[in-house]
Amino acid sequence: MIIKMTPSNMKDFNKSNDGFIVSGKIIPTFKDKVWTFTEEKCSEPYFKKYEEDEIDLSYIEDIEKAVFFYYIDNNCVGQIKMCSNWNGYALIEDIAVAKDYRKNGVGSALINKAIAWAKERNCCGLMLETQDINVSACHFYAKNQFVIGGVDTMLYSNFPTANEIAIFWYYKF
Repeated sequence: MIIKMTPSNMKDFNKSNDGFIVSGKIIPTFKDKVWTFTEEKCSEPYFKKYEEDEIDLSYIEDIEKAVFFYYIDNNCVGQIKMCSNWNGYALIEDIAVAKDYRKNGVGSALINKAIAWAKERNCCGLMLETQDINVSACHFYAKNQFVIGGVDTMLYSNFPTANEIAIFWYYKF
């Protein structure tokens, strides 16, 4: 069951932020105006967890923003946070699925909810950013018909321990 965040369920925000194993990285290539990618395995896999977002009440009050939770047996196992973006796309700012529920359709259901939400707002599609080291996320987006729209090698360059690049993914309606 997917439910929009409200004051009564906002305690579930960030519940599904479990982190992931970095097993390699995505190598994007731009040729003939098309992005493709290959995967490079790393010699020593490691665990990475993103910092938790702070709850922002505007995602409850503003109709151009939303957070949706995915529940199984009253347990929040996934969330997606998004907003209408300046370029006509709906920007997925965060999507997370608890590790024990990954590869079971939770993420795809949240993407489908995002598509419906974006279409209600007459957006032209969805966009998001992830890192080249989040290989499973990149494969998930590709499986869900997203395409790479660009790469940013400088976005994380101010963080000396972040050896990663940003990949921007798009799903056009």
